[in-house]
Amino acid sequence: MHFGGRKFKQWAFKCSTCYMAKPRRIGVYSGLRNFAISFGVIAVLYLAREVLIPLAFAVTLALILAPAVNWLRKLHIARAPAALIAVTVSVAALGFIGYIMLNQFIQVADGLPAYRNNIREKIQAMRAPTKSALGRATENVKELGKELTNAQPPVVPPAGEGTHPRSPDTSAAAPVKVVTEPTNEIQYLRELIRPFLRPIAETGMVLIFTIFMLIEKEDLRNRMLRLAGLNRIGIMTQAFDDATQRVSRYLELQFMVNASFGFLIGVGLTLIGLPYAALWGAVAAIFRIVPYIGAPIAGLLPFLLSLAVFDHWLPPLLVLAMFVLIEVVTANLIEPWLYGAHTGISSLALLVTAVFWTSIWGPAGLILSTPLTVCLVVIGRHAPRFSYLHILLGDEPGLVSEAQLYQRLLAMDDEGARAVIEADPHKDSPIELCDSVLIPALALLERDRHKGTLDTEREEHVCWSMREILFELSKDAPRPPSGEDSAHPGRVFCIPATHESEEIIAGMLKQALASTGIEASVVARETGLQYLTRSVSPSEADVFVISVLQPFAFMRARSILARLRRKFPKSRVIVGVWGFAGDIARARDRFQPSMPDQIVISLASAVAALDSRKPIVAIDHAPTALRGAS
Repeated sequence: MHFGGRKFKQWAFKCSTCYMAKPRRIGVYSGLRNFAISFGVIAVLYLAREVLIPLAFAVTLALILAPAVNWLRKLHIARAPAALIAVTVSVAALGFIGYIMLNQFIQVADGLPAYRNNIREKIQAMRAPTKSALGRATENVKELGKELTNAQPPVVPPAGEGTHPRSPDTSAAAPVKVVTEPTNEIQYLRELIRPFLRPIAETGMVLIFTIFMLIEKEDLRNRMLRLAGLNRIGIMTQAFDDATQRVSRYLELQFMVNASFGFLIGVGLTLIGLPYAALWGAVAAIFRIVPYIGAPIAGLLPFLLSLAVFDHWLPPLLVLAMFVLIEVVTANLIEPWLYGAHTGISSLALLVTAVFWTSIWGPAGLILSTPLTVCLVVIGRHAPRFSYLHILLGDEPGLVSEAQLYQRLLAMDDEGARAVIEADPHKDSPIELCDSVLIPALALLERDRHKGTLDTEREEHVCWSMREILFELSKDAPRPPSGEDSAHPGRVFCIPATHESEEIIAGMLKQALASTGIEASVVARETGLQYLTRSVSPSEADVFVISVLQPFAFMRARSILARLRRKFPKSRVIVGVWGFAGDIARARDRFQPSMPDQIVISLASAVAALDSRKPIVAIDHAPTALRGAS
């Protein structure tokens, strides 16, 4: 084949076109595949909910009882007896607590007739019209509504119809159902327990699943690892440990929060004087297991009892205010702080996922919404294909600081950009702020500029705003004491490679060097290098720093380095490849045959390299913030 011919050119163009189009097709297919997988999973969760709901409760209960089983194992008890003992003791304890609470409820019901007069007076007070302005206005509205109703014209039948009353339509009559009463005690007992058969069966299924999970814990784990594949054992092990730790920690925190909530409610009701305050505190702690609606339901019962017990309205209002205050503080301050920090889920995601799980699993989904969402976040954290779950549901910021700053500047929102800088933890250190936020933001600008997705107006606005931010930082930058000797004996020239963004970084370097007592000069992009090579006399003490934003300016930087080597063979040349996260030694090889004396990747390392009072570091390493930006 003739390599210069027309056929070869067509073949090369076709290959390059296919190569460029392949990632796009792969991206589209990957997105459709992920959508299909997600849709299939949701369908399975909904259709198989009769089995999956008890299984999910069993997994949660197994996580709760796992520490008890491990403690019994330390006493040299076999796993099967340890699991049976843990489940039996737990069920017995719950049954005993339920029995005590049931007796308390029976006593409350038996004591209600003693408060019959208070109940009657409260009902009459709510039904009787009040003498206040609101009551009079309500009565006036009612009277006006009656008059408007009575003033309506009579209904005239259409022409052709008689005035005889129509016979009732027997076709719409409700069907009659004959109910036979139970004839003996066995039928009566059967009718009594029939509504409880389904919950009892589901509870038994949960207990059976829990016992087998506790007994076969290692075998289930090994089977799940084998199902995922031997080449993913490391990732799956980390995912299992992460999910188990987060769910267990959430259950512990939920128990602590609910117990504290019930204790405060019980103490408050005791101070108000409501009977059976301990019972209502326990009810509040148990009902708070159900997110969002459990606390209001728990507060309704003592509020209604307070209406019956007390003669006046102040204690019921105090009960209502106490429930509202404690619930608002707990739900909006304490729980987001505790759950968000230990489960890795944002507060908005908790609310959205609660609605989602409730819609497909009902009340059980509402109770299990947080543990299930924790599992989804863990899947998104460790499975790159489902990383969108971690992005959407996790508590990590949607954008890092440099991306937020760049986005606000693109939107021409200077106030928002300054708010990002003020919220950054490095705002008090100009050098660290430049290394972690400003330079990565300029790298994003350079990337969009080379892609051709940035218009001239926005590009100029970003550069102008960056210069303004740099000017404001120079006002607060520390200055060396007057009379102190310079940290560098020669001259320092900062040379941008190609674009204005690299010139801005050169200005940042000049400002950072000025804070240590080193005077530097920024060379203009267009004519500065030509003036430098013609008019500046060589000196061994001089240092030239080439400012480069990788990977687009390497060719230009290599050309500048070659010109400097020819004109200033004995001077020191440093290349600042800002934000570079790769191999420094391989980056130096790209400048052959004219090798730089040193490569730096941050302003802090550049200042250290130019400070004669510090040892020269030959190879630099990228900080964590810059590695993420690049």
